[in-house]
Amino acid sequence: MAASSRSARETKRRIQQMEAKRAMRRDQEGRRKRDNLIAAGAGAAAVVLAVVLQLTAFAGNPSEDEYAAAEAGLSSPSPSASPEPSASPSTQATNGPNIPAADTAAGQTFTGELVLNGSPLGVELNGTDAPQATAVFKSLSDEGYFGGKTCHRLTTGDTFGVLQCGSPTGDGQGDPDYTWGPLENTPEDGTYPAGTIAVARTGNNAYGNGTQFFIVYKDTVIPADSAGGYTVVGKVTSGLDVVANLAAAGITPGSSDTDGAPVEPVTIDSFSLK
Repeated sequence: MAASSRSARETKRRIQQMEAKRAMRRDQEGRRKRDNLIAAGAGAAAVVLAVVLQLTAFAGNPSEDEYAAAEAGLSSPSPSASPEPSASPSTQATNGPNIPAADTAAGQTFTGELVLNGSPLGVELNGTDAPQATAVFKSLSDEGYFGGKTCHRLTTGDTFGVLQCGSPTGDGQGDPDYTWGPLENTPEDGTYPAGTIAVARTGNNAYGNGTQFFIVYKDTVIPADSAGGYTVVGKVTSGLDVVANLAAAGITPGSSDTDGAPVEPVTIDSFSLK
């Protein structure tokens, strides 16, 4: 009986050890799975954050505050008017009959003058690299569309300095009946040098260009959205200091302390090209 009892106790001890080892293995396996899930979750979170930054913050040329808020995982500030008209995005893939054909400007260079608050800027439009955009802005200038229109938005960020003009309503809204594409001559690196004249558009829409444009008065970085960058239609050849002086006068903060309406109202007296 004594031998039998010892054998039983020994057997019970071995079973307990085996169960303890199995429990340890299960615990280790569980920890490994949790670690893998955590690592995968962190990677997914990083990807999601990158997408949010690209699609939410960058869409529509964000203010610096909007980008910082998205990067921190916070709710973005109220959307600002951006270097894009605010008309409802168009889903068209071709231009309507009211949009001048690209071949009317293809291969040509147009020079002229843009007068803001009585001060002239020399301008040049590039029909070789941006024939559709050049055709549109040559046609609008010939029609006298820009006379009396305003420049409603000014940004003064360290790497975001633009003056946006040409809204038909003067408040950043676009004309839903005058939208066109495609995108042309967009910077691959998102850098727009001082003096650039680019076309404003609705976010994430390659056919969301309209009548608005923006003048870059200091080197500016604008990340592309899902549609791409912004069409560079031409450049300022003289008088860029006119815009810089308007910027120096300051803004009435809108979406952020560096993005809003110019303190000194800006009116387009004329925009002529030949």
